[in-house]
Amino acid sequence: MKPSQRALELFAANYNCAQSVFAAAGTGEMTEEQRLAVCSAFGSDVAGQGEVCGALTGALMALGERNSATLAADPVEGRRAIEQQAQELIAGFRAAHGSVLCHELTGCRLNTDEGKEAYLDRYLRRQLCAGLVAFAADWVAQTAMMP
Repeated sequence: MKPSQRALELFAANYNCAQSVFAAAGTGEMTEEQRLAVCSAFGSDVAGQGEVCGALTGALMALGERNSATLAADPVEGRRAIEQQAQELIAGFRAAHGSVLCHELTGCRLNTDEGKEAYLDRYLRRQLCAGLVAFAADWVAQTAMMP
């Protein structure tokens, strides 16, 4: 199963965007349940604040987990390699979607009642955010270096 398919299953089961991407794209020592728990506060940015997209945040976490052995072997060089991949992911995400900020991508602030209502009444979660989740999960799986 492609990571995007698993991520979309999780997203449809009401896990947040960060949880869905990290759980589907991570391949390190953590279990899926652990990944879901770690990312529980990162949907719609940290605790719904609407800054950096949660799908992107989940993908960035997956980069770290996928490359944990490289990082452990040489923290400085490992971090540099992960940061390079992170910069490429962020640039690719921005190029594909126009922004990396949740409130700009969705057009609403999910930490307000009005924003939550708009998010639920529109196509955002089912189409826009699902597309962001799929993009981020597949990017990590296709691009991330492995130890």
